[in-house]
Amino acid sequence: MTTPPTLSADRARALVARFPSLSVLVAGDLMLDHFVVGRVSRISPEAPVPVVEHDHDEFRIGGAANVAHNVRGLGGRVDLVGLVGRDAAAERLRAELASQGLGCEGLVVDPARPTTTKQRIVTTRNQQVARVDYEDDAEAGGDVERALLGQVSRATARADAVVISDYLKGAVTRSLVAAAVEGARGRTRPVLVDPKIPHLEYYAGTTLVTPNHHEAETATHMRIRTDEDARRAGRRFIERAGCQAVVITRGEHGLSILDGDDDAHFPAVAREVADVTGAGDTVIATLALALAAGASLAEAAQLANHAAGIVVGRFGPATVIPDELIAEFD
Repeated sequence: MTTPPTLSADRARALVARFPSLSVLVAGDLMLDHFVVGRVSRISPEAPVPVVEHDHDEFRIGGAANVAHNVRGLGGRVDLVGLVGRDAAAERLRAELASQGLGCEGLVVDPARPTTTKQRIVTTRNQQVARVDYEDDAEAGGDVERALLGQVSRATARADAVVISDYLKGAVTRSLVAAAVEGARGRTRPVLVDPKIPHLEYYAGTTLVTPNHHEAETATHMRIRTDEDARRAGRRFIERAGCQAVVITRGEHGLSILDGDDDAHFPAVAREVADVTGAGDTVIATLALALAAGASLAEAAQLANHAAGIVVGRFGPATVIPDELIAEFD
């Protein structure tokens, strides 16, 4: 793999300056992250587990909602489309979205399923003790799917880029991806996918898919240990998914990009890692805005690599603001 020239501070500043004029459709699986925070000072006499003395609760938006949050944090405009239940978690999710300046017009209610919620029990030292998931991962169908498709079609007509955030929680169907691809094709807008491998064949015709290295290995039946391994796996991934390009996120080994013209590898930005939760959401949000702003894939990947380096230094799903991203290049 080649190593393209480092993105200059002037070029990074010019690209990021365009973000506020851009609109991104984020469609996919919405989640509410519920943190039950407490102190641990003893082990339960009933079982060998810690007793957590409750201190407070925190709520954050996750999944596709966190992608939208990242787009908004970087200055872009967002249309968010996804599923919620008819429950208290949905109301909490709407409130959290509103508090971050994100609209709820694209949320489709499915009364037959709960709002996807991840409840984490953590200590005041940010150590996770346990997690409880509330979800129904059956794919949307019937009137619910038709409502999702209608929201996607309307939002695609005004989007500069489309992100499909797939967590296998029911919102992403073959028809939803096809609707996004068809709508974006007429306006030559990029369609990016944060994938789940069981849906690999759904992503045909998309612009860019962003598997992590475990997902890339699973999809291609290849081990990825070196940059050359990543190049070969990326080629096979593109063939299997039917997409135009791939960015493989490789944790501490950085990013590998493949699209025929910009095959390259970018080492991870060195910093202390506090929590990798939501880093993939930050990567795809930054890629979408950068590509919509006119960046090459190599330029977009460098911006995304630095954005990910910032958020992994924070606890829980986090976002990056434009000044922080530009400062990475200064």
